[in-house]
Amino acid sequence: MAGSRRRRKRRNNNNHALLAALRHPLRRRILRLMSDGREASPSEIAKQLGEELSKVAYHVRILADAGALKAVGEQSARGATQHFYSESLDAEWAETMLDENEE
Repeated sequence: MAGSRRRRKRRNNNNHALLAALRHPLRRRILRLMSDGREASPSEIAKQLGEELSKVAYHVRILADAGALKAVGEQSARGATQHFYSESLDAEWAETMLDENEE
């Protein structure tokens, strides 16, 4: 029974972190872009969304920490390591938030 409570508490914490992550409109734009199953680096995402790389990289980290994106690989590029991510949402309520129209 104690294990069940721990799993429920962990799930609630994960849902809270995901909800907090989805509050930002750029994070929702990133997830919409990634929703087709593509793998992309923050650099590629920034180019496609017309946003600054530093801003996108920050928001990608927030989404990854919340479990909405998962790291799927890395590649060396110009002396740095590029990380690649894919969408990993499994909460139906979160996907509903992405379907809502934004002004």
